[in-house]
Amino acid sequence: MKKLIASVVVASAMFSLAGCHTHQVKQEEAKSVSAAQLNNDDLYEVMHEGRYYVFDDYTTYQSFLTVGETSFRKVFIGGGPKGETLVYGLTSEDKKKTSGIASIDMFNGKLEGAEDFYGEMRGEDGRLYVFSTLEDMEDVRLVGEAPYRFTQIAAGPQGQTVVYVLNKDNKKKQPVELMAKFKSMNNMK
Repeated sequence: MKKLIASVVVASAMFSLAGCHTHQVKQEEAKSVSAAQLNNDDLYEVMHEGRYYVFDDYTTYQSFLTVGETSFRKVFIGGGPKGETLVYGLTSEDKKKTSGIASIDMFNGKLEGAEDFYGEMRGEDGRLYVFSTLEDMEDVRLVGEAPYRFTQIAAGPQGQTVVYVLNKDNKKKQPVELMAKFKSMNNMK
């Protein structure tokens, strides 16, 4: 009888340990999936023909710059920073979602930018603003101008003036890393 009880105790402990390990593995998988689903490492905004377009996908953004339209979108009349029609350019995966779309969540302040965030904002004035933080992007969107910046005239892909947006912490340094990232993202040497 003692051997039977000891066997049951050992089997229970082994099952319990296996359950804990399985639970831990599932938690690790959930963390990696949720991090991948955040999609908060980049954001692109474009003023075009009186509308304000927002993208969280570089390919969709580039397609819009080429074609001037997006295949899938969510539109909010009067939802832009200055009352413009706000258009979120969506991927085919995002078009079916009712929530959890990174561009919408970041634009509305519900999702923070990643530590290695990259953003671009294109105005109709020919300027291309480049960001290393979502907070800087939100400030420029709100104010309409970047108080701290490093500007390169005619350095953009179509000869735009490129404005690298800085902040109080990095205002005295040339944004070498951000400039390299911009060139890499836009296939420039």
